[in-house]
Formats: sequence, C-alpha cells, structure tokens
Amino acid sequence: MSTQSLKPGWKMVKFGEVVKNANLVEREPEANGVEKIVGLEHIDPENLHVRRWNSVVDGTSFTRKFVPGQTLFGKRRAYQRKVAYAEFEGICSGDILTFEPKNRKVLLPELLPFICQSDAFFDHALDTSAGSLSPRTSWTALKDFEFPLPPIDEQKRIAEILWAADEAVEQWTEAYRQAELALNSTRSQILQELSQTEVCVSLKDVGRWVSGGTPSRSRSDFWNGDFPWVSPKDMKQDVISDSEEKLTDTALNGRVTILPSESILIVVRGMILAHTFPVALTGREVTFNQDMKGIIPNSDFSAEFVFHWFKDNSTRILQATEESTHGTKRLATDVLYGMQIPKPSPAKQEMAVTVFETFRTKLAEISEHIASSQQMLRSLRNAKAGAAHV
Repeated sequence: MSTQSLKPGWKMVKFGEVVKNANLVEREPEANGVEKIVGLEHIDPENLHVRRWNSVVDGTSFTRKFVPGQTLFGKRRAYQRKVAYAEFEGICSGDILTFEPKNRKVLLPELLPFICQSDAFFDHALDTSAGSLSPRTSWTALKDFEFPLPPIDEQKRIAEILWAADEAVEQWTEAYRQAELALNSTRSQILQELSQTEVCVSLKDVGRWVSGGTPSRSRSDFWNGDFPWVSPKDMKQDVISDSEEKLTDTALNGRVTILPSESILIVVRGMILAHTFPVALTGREVTFNQDMKGIIPNSDFSAEFVFHWFKDNSTRILQATEESTHGTKRLATDVLYGMQIPKPSPAKQEMAVTVFETFRTKLAEISEHIASSQQMLRSLRNAKAGAAHV
C-alpha cells in the first residue's frame, strides 16, 4: 500500500518502529511473587484470553516474564495463530514473544493484539518461519512487517469496536460452557439412576462390533472418490457424515467394512487417546480405519443412547487405556467389551435421549452464534487495514 492511498493522518510503519520485544527476564519468579507459567499449549488459537496455566511452585526453566498489557505471540508454528493479551503477570515459554508499544501516544497497547491477529501479520510470520518439523519466525523478521497505522484517536475507536466484538465471542463461549456443564451433569444423573434401577449388560452385547481397515495406498483407483473413509482426525463432530479422505466404488467392493447410518464409531488406538476419547454417531454410511471400531446396535438399544453413555463414561474409558507395543495408547478389546451399560426399555431410552438431545440442540445453536461472532470479529480485524484507504 502506497502512502498516497492512505487516509489523512494514517501512515505506513514497520512493526519494529512502533513495537518493541520486551524480553523481560525473571530468574526467581517464586521469590518475587510471580505465580503463573504460560506455555504455547495454554494459548488457544484466535483467542486473546489465557484461561489456563501452570504454577511456578511446580518448577520451571523458563525465564521470560510478561506483564499486563503486553501482547503474547507464539513464534513457533505460527500457522496455529496463537496470540494473547496479557491480563496478569507471569513467566512464559521462550517460544512466546512479548510485545508492547514503544510509545503509547503512538500505538495503543489495546490495539496491538488485533494487529498481531490480522491475516497480513500471520502471513508475514509464516513467510519468515524456518525449520521443517517445528518452524519458527523471529523478532528480527517480524519487526520488518509493514502496516497502516491510524491516528491515536482513531486507534481508540477501532480498539473499542474490536474489543466489543471480542466480548460478544466471549459471552457466547461462556454460554456454551454453561450449557455443556448442564448437559454433562444432567446426563450423568440420569444414567447413574438407570444403572442403579435397570439391568446392566456388557458392551459386547450392545450390538455387532466391526473393525476397520485401510485399503491399499498403491491402488490409485481406490482413492479420491466420493465415499467417506473416516480416521481419528475426522472425529471432531458428534455426527460424522464426511471425511478428509474418500474411497471409490472400486475400493468398497469387499475391501472395507461399511458402517450403516445411525451406528457408533469410537477410536480404540492412537496418540489421541492420551487426551480424549473420540466417539461419534454416523449420519450416513461410512468406512473407517484400523484404529477405530464400529458398533451397529441391536434392536434393544438406541444408537443415541449408547452414544451418550460413551460420552458420560469417557473419563473412565480413558483410564482403562494402556500402552501399546508402538508406544501409543490402546483400548484392550476384552476390557472394553466387559464394561457394563444399563439396558432400560426402548421407551425409557427414548425419554433419556430426548432430554440429552434438547441440550445438544441448544449447544448447536450457541455454536452457530459463536461462529458468526468470530467471523464478524475476523472481518472487523482485517478491515482495519482496509480502512486506511482514501
């Protein structure tokens, strides 16, 4: 963007002209009353608020200090888009840069995190990252980023708008958290009562269990088709109807297990089991890989009821995992089959599912509000630069 195209009062600046990398050092945080440690894992992508941290009393080798009002930027794997606005003091990872304005009369600290969240800034960070397995950018590279800077009064107006949009996202996110807590609490209560009052059976007897597999990668006529082939990375939704990779009709001909609609998919092996237990319903016929199992419920069980039972028991199931010979987590088949699930009448299952699904419908509605609020914030954030044009 040329200076001739800027609105009056705006100017093109380099990041390093108006921002400094504070790089404060704190070697004795506990003695000096600093309590929190923030790593990259504690910063959520495209979320300016740090809600998780470790404690200094547990020990740390980090020495970089941050203070309220600074902007924290994850320089490693910048494609993850990790930026946060410090609302407390703490110690952070060396892979987090700590930015602050050189002069608050030139650049507002409240606007700085949104500049760092802009697509243009991330594009520059990615273009200047080096390393194959864990690419990193650097302060030396980032300080050359050019962007249009408005007058301080206009910065205040822009920052107020952006923080108001951020607050909308936060409010909807909190509404989702509360609704999710209500679902989990209600579900646990109902299923616990059913476990105490109804006959319980082994998971093995819920229905027909089927295993997945991967067709030959050397057969080009097996892949890039239209039929979903699900792997653990696709298990991000409660209902699976699509996948990143797809099979052709040729591959379906006796070479894979086809799981019907209204069945259940679970992950039984892989690194993902170290953190969460993925379970989903099938919204259409799918195939799946060898790290997963499918369950086709018999007439005594509703697929939705079994799905919610898995959701409620995910922590217990994770605790039952063990290390495989390859160093990853696995769920032993005999352990899984031996777990007990209540078997209420179809009518009672339907009543329970109706309650659970009411919550899930509300969560889906809130998710749509979160997505639209995030899109509005993203558009406003990136429009800031466009506002510099005459």
